[in-house]
Amino acid sequence: MQKRNLIVSMLLLLFAFSCTTISQKQQTKDFVRVENGHFVRNGKPYYYVGTNFWYGAILASEGEGGNRQRLCRELDSLKNMGIDNLRILVGSDGERGIAAKVEPTLQVAPGVYNDTIFAGLDYLLTEMSKRDMLAVLYLNNSWEWSGGYGQYLQWAGYGKAPAPAVDGYAAYMNFAAQFVCSDSAQALYANYVKDVITRTNRYTKVRYIDDPTIMSWQIGNEPRAFLPANKECFANWMSKAAALIKSLDPNHLVSTGSEGKWGCEMDLDLFEKIHADSNVDYLNIHIWPYNWGWAPKDSLQENLEKAKQNSKAYIDEHLAVAKKYQKPLVMEEFGYPRDGFRFDKSSPVMARDAYYKYIFDLVTEHAASHSLFAGCNFWGWGGLANPSTEHEYWKPGDDYTGDPAQEQQGLNSVFASDSSTIALIKQVNQKLNETK
Repeated sequence: MQKRNLIVSMLLLLFAFSCTTISQKQQTKDFVRVENGHFVRNGKPYYYVGTNFWYGAILASEGEGGNRQRLCRELDSLKNMGIDNLRILVGSDGERGIAAKVEPTLQVAPGVYNDTIFAGLDYLLTEMSKRDMLAVLYLNNSWEWSGGYGQYLQWAGYGKAPAPAVDGYAAYMNFAAQFVCSDSAQALYANYVKDVITRTNRYTKVRYIDDPTIMSWQIGNEPRAFLPANKECFANWMSKAAALIKSLDPNHLVSTGSEGKWGCEMDLDLFEKIHADSNVDYLNIHIWPYNWGWAPKDSLQENLEKAKQNSKAYIDEHLAVAKKYQKPLVMEEFGYPRDGFRFDKSSPVMARDAYYKYIFDLVTEHAASHSLFAGCNFWGWGGLANPSTEHEYWKPGDDYTGDPAQEQQGLNSVFASDSSTIALIKQVNQKLNETK
């Protein structure tokens, strides 16, 4: 009798292990992969036009800044446009009350977290999963608006981080440049990365590393060396960060969050070096015609053709690197101001629509020819937000838009009322669906 019970128990354990293994294998099939230089999702080529939704985890929280009703309406609107790819900030770092910084913060001190934001991230991923959407989650920021480089340096004992809104960007960048050469600041970042990636979603009970809703972990938003002398430190840190993420989570793609050559001290070789790394699965670029001086604010329409041609040239030179290493290329940030450099939702967006259409047409052309240029995420989704009419820059209590706190609210946001832009987004995603 005891022998029979032992045999039955062993068979039950074997069956349970088999079911778990089958389940894990089935789930693994759902992760976005790179095969022969192309994204593959559910066995099919994956090309996309998505958006930046940096504030998603805050909006999904039940604490300050949270509005789950709005979140679900935003996700439904995006899904209705055919958007299934959202690039999202995991959370901001550090103290509050800093000019031009996103609040509330997730990491209030090294390893100390505001759990309502983590709950928001859990809830956001849960709701995205219901809608078959994918998240690209960035874990750091070279810029001040979410803490990032400057905050880690401050925690590591380098002194108070300059606030660009007060002290100017030159002061901030000189300070932030120390991050890529600082073992102590990077150690704080590494601990944070471990805490995030090893989480289990409280709503679904699925570990983050097992959740196919996540497409990619991203080292940071626009990581930079900031100084030519720091190029080697920068490349070394990017390699260490990519290796750390892969060691924690072999299921998901790893990406850099790079602007491209523009974020690599205008050094295409440095861009190539950080993306040639075996732990980096695909290439990123950002393009900002206004910020980069291609289309000044007083001649957005007049310089539209210049912006288009410069954008194509920028894509092509980075696409050459992608082809060399047989990895996909994603233009994961781009924006164009509203006509007349106005910020109110009622202002027209003729120049923006023309620029967007040009980029969308490039994506569809490359998808039709099975190119390595795999998609784009416009910046950014403002949705149902109503920016303040009393001040241009975000303050606590204001709606979250696609524009972070350091930029004029409405500058690059696509609102739910921008019907002409939304029509273009729907159209391009319909075309991309036809190519699958």
